[in-house]
Amino acid sequence: MSDSQNNHSIVQPSSSLNIEGVQPIAVQTTGFTFNHTMLRVKDPVKSLQFYTGVLGMTLLCVKKFPEMAFDLYFLAKLSEQERQNLPDSEDLAIYTFRQRGILELTHNYGSEDKEGFSYHDGNDEPQGFGHICFNVPDLQAAVEWFDANGVTFKKRPDEGKMKDIAFIKDVDGYWIEIVQAEKMG
Repeated sequence: MSDSQNNHSIVQPSSSLNIEGVQPIAVQTTGFTFNHTMLRVKDPVKSLQFYTGVLGMTLLCVKKFPEMAFDLYFLAKLSEQERQNLPDSEDLAIYTFRQRGILELTHNYGSEDKEGFSYHDGNDEPQGFGHICFNVPDLQAAVEWFDANGVTFKKRPDEGKMKDIAFIKDVDGYWIEIVQAEKMG
């Protein structure tokens, strides 16, 4: 990195990990927010039922693009305080795009009617995207909740070499890692 670039950077926090490849933070990125991850879904109704009913997310914004044959659904896992203090609907889109950890579900029109159609989950060859992750306060209680709701498990917490981590699948087969932060130390 040149000296001129180095003068316009912020040192990574001393308590963060510093391994090969980690660079100082460019001042030009001040104010950047990692906002969302997008998953394509076959049937938005089934996906919304899963993400709101099973994982407790809140639908914040819908963007419809009929001329391009797709719709976008933006969801977040909000705290009780955040749910109680959501802005009015006209300001909700702006609020949505200022948040962290948003999930965007993209529905391409007609996919719900295609028998046998599915999206690549990224975990079969060729591998790419792997999963999203939810932290839960009680892993065992979460497993019981998922079982009660007929959720498909890829891996239960007591299976495999990595214990205390579960992987469930959403209605499109995307993997969702389930962790309890206290068990990740």
